[in-house]
Amino acid sequence: MSEKPSVLFVCVHNAGRSQMAAGWLTHLAGDTVEVRSAGSMPAEQVNPVAVAAMAEVGIDLAAQSPKILTVEAVEASDVVITMGCGDVCPVFPGKRYEDWKLDDPAGQDIDAVRPIRDEIRARVEKLLGELSPATP
Repeated sequence: MSEKPSVLFVCVHNAGRSQMAAGWLTHLAGDTVEVRSAGSMPAEQVNPVAVAAMAEVGIDLAAQSPKILTVEAVEASDVVITMGCGDVCPVFPGKRYEDWKLDDPAGQDIDAVRPIRDEIRARVEKLLGELSPATP
């Protein structure tokens, strides 16, 4: 892993789970981690309910837009986290891959998206602890 670890979050539309995960990691890690997100079939916009759920915890996703998954993004990342589209993500030796099983916020109301948001935060906190182990 390089001096500054890089993480890529991937879901099909890059409109909900991966955007929330990228928002959490950016919020919690600041500039200590390079954060990317992408989708295999990007939507037109980030899910407004996901934007609203993240705004409730002080994270603004309103300016984000879904991005297409590229080979270059995978190659440039140390850790690749997939969320429901693992089969389409290119695999390169030496990369760490994880598949997070999470409910899709698409079509859900805010009450259904909040627990997804909170589960993503818990997973991102765990991942962050693994990326930057505490020094004695």
